[in-house]
Amino acid sequence: MNMPPLVKICGLKTPETLDAAIRGGATHIGLVHYEPSPRHVDLKTAAELRKRAGPHIKVALLLVNASQQLTGDALGMVRPDIIQFHGSETPEWLAVVKRLAPAEIWKAVGLKDAETLVRMQKYNGIADRILFDAPAAALPGGTGTRFDWSLLKNHRHSMDWGIAGGLTPENVGEALAATGAPLVDVSSGVESAPGVKDVDKIAAFLKAAGR
Repeated sequence: MNMPPLVKICGLKTPETLDAAIRGGATHIGLVHYEPSPRHVDLKTAAELRKRAGPHIKVALLLVNASQQLTGDALGMVRPDIIQFHGSETPEWLAVVKRLAPAEIWKAVGLKDAETLVRMQKYNGIADRILFDAPAAALPGGTGTRFDWSLLKNHRHSMDWGIAGGLTPENVGEALAATGAPLVDVSSGVESAPGVKDVDKIAAFLKAAGR
């Protein structure tokens, strides 16, 4: 019997939605620290939510092209299990953070075409997980658009990975069947409005993903 996939509920902002993710069996949650995003939380709120999550679930802090100062402050205050880089961060910068931070390093990559799969090899040995997302739009992530899942069919992955972008309770089963992803990451697909998570949709997504 196959193991159920890891599931990350991203962009949580309230204790209620955090509790719903834990209750439903999520393995990871994501906290977004990026002001243009409707899912943005300040570092104080992120630290409180991280504390509430406790040891039951892995907490990822999502940063987008953050300065060295902000990255250091965020790590010190929030103490996440994972830092998820969602901008145009270089492998060199990720390697610096990896040396200094006691956290996993994830890199989100907009999957546009087969060429992208070649280009992202530069993160090999640096990123602990690659997160394939829809190609970049006005906002990185949380746009509700999906990429072409068939690009990952039979692809030989050289590092841990997962998929994001346009996943919903209705299509996550299909996405898992098409890609064999070991991890699925949802944000806008479990919202009633931009940045507003819906506890029933969180529960439905986790159930549909086999948690």
